[in-house]
Amino acid sequence: MNLHEYQGKSILKSFGVSIQEGRVVDKVEDALAAGKELTAETGTEWYVVKAQIHAGGRGKGTVEETGSHGVVLAKGIDKLEETVNGILGGHLTTAQTNGVGKLVNKVLIAQDVYYPGASEPSEFYMSVLLDREKGRNTIIYSTEGGMDIESVAENTPHLIYKEEINPKVGLQGFQARKIAFNLGLSGQAMKQMTKFVFALYAAYEGCDASMFEINPVLKTSDDKIIAVDAKVTLDGNALYRHPEYAAMRDKSEEDPTEVEADEVGLNFVKLDGNVGCMVNGAGLAMATMDIIKLSGGNPANFLDVGGTADAERVEKAFNIILKDKNVKAILINIFGGIVRCDRVAQGVVDAYKKFGTFPVPLIVRLQGTNAKEARDLIEASGLDVISVTLLQEAADKVKEVLA
Repeated sequence: MNLHEYQGKSILKSFGVSIQEGRVVDKVEDALAAGKELTAETGTEWYVVKAQIHAGGRGKGTVEETGSHGVVLAKGIDKLEETVNGILGGHLTTAQTNGVGKLVNKVLIAQDVYYPGASEPSEFYMSVLLDREKGRNTIIYSTEGGMDIESVAENTPHLIYKEEINPKVGLQGFQARKIAFNLGLSGQAMKQMTKFVFALYAAYEGCDASMFEINPVLKTSDDKIIAVDAKVTLDGNALYRHPEYAAMRDKSEEDPTEVEADEVGLNFVKLDGNVGCMVNGAGLAMATMDIIKLSGGNPANFLDVGGTADAERVEKAFNIILKDKNVKAILINIFGGIVRCDRVAQGVVDAYKKFGTFPVPLIVRLQGTNAKEARDLIEASGLDVISVTLLQEAADKVKEVLA
C-alpha cells in the first residue's frame, strides 16, 4: 500500500525521525490558517507547497489547468493562497503518471528548511528495502540527493552505496557511522546522521514497510539532518497488524477496477494488453500470461480467482475484466486441484447466460479434477465458448481470435 508524503512523514516522526514540518489542506481557504500555524511552530516565513499524489517527479511535473509545477515555493504568507490555488484541484502530470494527469485532492504546506547559516545545505538520497536475492534488508544511499536516482545509478554507479543488515543482529552502530562517513559528514552532522539512520530503520521495521525512500535527506546549514520527502510503501499482507496505517489508504489514487476487485476478494492487477485472463493460482496466472505473449497477444490483467471459482465469483471476474475496453479476448485457465473443474464450468455457463451476448471471444481451458465433466457441461450448454485441453491449444486459439 502506497502512502502520501505527509502520511509517510507522520510515521517517520512517530519513530523519532526529524522531518520537514508541514500542514495538509484540501481547501484553498484553509491555506492561510495552516501557514500561520506553521510559522508559529517553526518560525518559517516561506512555504513549500507540495501536491499530494502517488507519483514521483512532482517538482518537474505540470498542473494541466494552471501550468504550475507540483512543488512550488511561496515566498511569503501573502503568496500562499495563490500558490495553493495553482496546484489544488488540478491534474498533475509527471514522468511517473504515464502521461495522464492525477487529480490533486490535497497539498502539503511545508516549512522552508533551506535557510542561510554557517555552512551550505547538502542533499542526500536514502532508502531502506528488502534485497530479495540476498534475503536481507538493505540501506541504499548516495551523496547525490534531490536528483533522479535512477540516472545516478546508471551514469555514476560508484556514487551509490549499499549497507546490508544482518537479520540476526540488526543495524549496528558501526554501520550507521559508516553511512554518515561515506556521505562526507563529520562532527555534529555525523552524529545527527547516525541518529537519523537508526530512527529510519526502526520506522521501516516497526511499520512492516516494503520500502522507505527519502529524497532528499537534508543536512541543513546548522547541521541538522531532516527528511524533506518521504515515499513509503507498506506491506499489504501485514496491514492487519497496523489498523492505524490501513486507515491511511487513499483509494482515489488507485485504479478503480483494482479497488473493486479487492473489495470482492479477487487478486487483480490491471495491465496494458488486449487479452483478459482468469486463472486460479498465482503461478498458473504467470504462466498463462507467458502463453499469451508467446501467442502474439498481450495480457490485459493478472487475475487470480483463487480456489472458490463459483458462478458468482466468475461473474464478478467477467465484469471487472470487461470494463477494460482494450480487451479483445478472454482466456480462462483453471487447474482443478482443490476446486472442481465442473464447478468452474457451471460458473462460466451461468455467468455467460447472464451477459446474453458475450462481447469478446471466450477461450476456456479446464484441467484436473472432473475436467471431462466440465468439458461436457460446456459443450452441452450450446454457448459460443472455445474449449481447449492443452496450453498450446490455448495459445493457438488466442492467436487465432486476435488475427
